[in-house]
Amino acid sequence: MHPVVQEVTDRIRQRSAVTRAAYLDRIAAAAEQGPARSRLACGNFAHGLAAMGTPDKEALRSFVKPNVAIVSAYNDMLSAHKPFETYPALLKQALREAGGIGQFAGGVPAMCDGITQGRDGMQLSLFSRDLIAMATAVALSHDMFDAALMLGVCDKIVPGLVIGALAFGHLPTILVPAGPMASGLPNKEKSRVRQRHAEGLASSDELLAAEMASYHSPGTCTFYGTANSNQMLMEVMGLHLPGASFVHPHDPLRDALTRGAAAQVLQLTALTDTYTPIGHVLDERAVVNGVVALLATGGSTNHTLHLPAIAAAAGIQLDWADFADLSAVVPLLTRVYPNGPADVNHFHAAGGTAFLIGELLDAGLLHPDVRTVAGHGLSAYRLAPALEGDELIYESAMADSLDLDVLRPVSKPFAAEGGLRMLRGNLGRAVIKVSAVAEQHHVVEAPAAVFDDQHDFLAAFAAGTLDHDFIAVIRYQGPAANGMPELHKLTPALAVLQDRGHRVALVTDGRMSGASGKVPAAIHLTPEAAAGGPIARIQDGDLLRLDARAGTLELAVGDEELAARAVADQPPQQQAPFGTGRELFAAFRQHVGPAEYGASVIHSRPKAFA
Repeated sequence: MHPVVQEVTDRIRQRSAVTRAAYLDRIAAAAEQGPARSRLACGNFAHGLAAMGTPDKEALRSFVKPNVAIVSAYNDMLSAHKPFETYPALLKQALREAGGIGQFAGGVPAMCDGITQGRDGMQLSLFSRDLIAMATAVALSHDMFDAALMLGVCDKIVPGLVIGALAFGHLPTILVPAGPMASGLPNKEKSRVRQRHAEGLASSDELLAAEMASYHSPGTCTFYGTANSNQMLMEVMGLHLPGASFVHPHDPLRDALTRGAAAQVLQLTALTDTYTPIGHVLDERAVVNGVVALLATGGSTNHTLHLPAIAAAAGIQLDWADFADLSAVVPLLTRVYPNGPADVNHFHAAGGTAFLIGELLDAGLLHPDVRTVAGHGLSAYRLAPALEGDELIYESAMADSLDLDVLRPVSKPFAAEGGLRMLRGNLGRAVIKVSAVAEQHHVVEAPAAVFDDQHDFLAAFAAGTLDHDFIAVIRYQGPAANGMPELHKLTPALAVLQDRGHRVALVTDGRMSGASGKVPAAIHLTPEAAAGGPIARIQDGDLLRLDARAGTLELAVGDEELAARAVADQPPQQQAPFGTGRELFAAFRQHVGPAEYGASVIHSRPKAFA
């Protein structure tokens, strides 16, 4: 193992010793009791069997077959989740053929950040992760199951499913993806039209045509944002079948992988001698593997929130400093939009996850000795799935990348360090993604232009008052303020100003999308403005310095002067928001933890971090 990877892993293990041991004790106690349905009273059990067909009902009643919960994020509005419409029937049949039973245990909500960008509905987005975790727990709470299959792809949905599953950590669980849509309009052209529209040079009709040519059919959006980062992470962390992430929904191999997940989860139950509960799969080594793969691929900044929240659900305490230390030694091996013009289909064709995992294993950057849903050790994930007739088989993966502009070996990386860094300074801690930011923009020193709402910034841009060097400070966008919406709508305007030759950057306690681009952005700043963080004391014209090379974010105001300043008031429209369901999430805003601990309502502040 690379010494830094081992050192970070040991540090996490030591930091998490008490909370991890308590978690393992809880799931061991649940496992020792055996299948929970055997302890149900007759009336309870009869309710659980009532709707089943005769053969399955008799088998379940007799306790001769394992019963698998199917939990799905299906809806037919989201392109990524539309394919799940047919999965329950397919999985039930595959389970039946493999000697098990399946029940559709419940559905979870699934919202699309692409639809809600810049809209009030985005203020529900991050909170939906913990809501999905709770809905997953509701689905599994009936005590009828020996294992689970989780159907989800996008943004907050996969982390929510995993967090919910970890609450039932004694159950074996496999995540079942649906794959990306085919490539549409090239990403470089999409970005060009967006920027021209921001400048007033392209009409709304032209922009809509470009967007519809990009997002055009069932399947995951093809850029490397949070959704596709989710898929890569689930594979590297051992919760997908090997090679399952990026096979198209319409490919016959997709159905074979789906059926394969059903057959495989039956091999992991406590009724076998290869019992593999999800709480044991997701240990410190798996978490570090996830961080390493995220860094090596320049993945979504949203996972600096999601990975700590997932880890906390398994009793593991992951810190942003762990990301930073790993980023210093993990090379950047991929260029996928927004870090380059290619999309995930090009990545998959170049060698995909099998090549990537093999390279990282050979370099000692991934822990090989982990438990996975495919068996012991990560070596199975170096293989590529294929069809032999109708049967799923695995073959040796490509020895070399087929496109060095998209995917490279460790010996010839795009950059020596990973794509994410942590910033520290007198404003607190923040995260920056540099994999798509040109080197000449890694350091920006400029006066602050302060806004309390993204729409005010866009209005100022439209009015032409931002045609100069500045660092935009967009505050009161943290989880306690308004749910921490993504601010991706700011990217085209900031890119226009940067292309005009201005030194520009963004500092915010909010989020940027997994598609954040070429403008340096210090995001997830904590403590947030709503918690009285120093960002709430910044004034227009204050000198700010964002230095991604040194890992610093500094406000050129003395400590005494800064402490004496009044905290800016939270915008009135945020203090008691109504509309788009925001009033229903008031309790979430009141109880959510800081961004650096995952912005979680469920696990808000690990004791070791307090």
